[in-house]
Amino acid sequence: MSYEQQPAHHPSGADQTRTWATLAHLGGILAYFFIGWVPALVIWLVHRERGGQAAEQARVALNFQLTLLVGLVVAKIVENLPAIGVIGWIAIIGIGIISLVLSILAAVAVNKGGSYRYPFSLELVR
Repeated sequence: MSYEQQPAHHPSGADQTRTWATLAHLGGILAYFFIGWVPALVIWLVHRERGGQAAEQARVALNFQLTLLVGLVVAKIVENLPAIGVIGWIAIIGIGIISLVLSILAAVAVNKGGSYRYPFSLELVR
């Protein structure tokens, strides 16, 4: 009996880049907890000097998550106001759902090898 030794499979650079880009977008599922921007920031800081898809998609995800963070902070302030606090609470829930859905859509698109642009986002990081 002979056993052929299989060569070790190492992910290619393109696979790793796509994985980092996907993870940058998936961090958005944490937006409801006010930390959805952290994964995108870390990935952007690590990859920005190298350029490429990981850096670009992390920047796109970071801009979107920072936009949502501004909305969450405003909604949290409104939530603590008497008489209209329920509006802030509803806004926080809505922003969390929007971030969850769009982050998953972005991660799927990037994981398939494409790119993703969110329907709205402030360009805070260039």
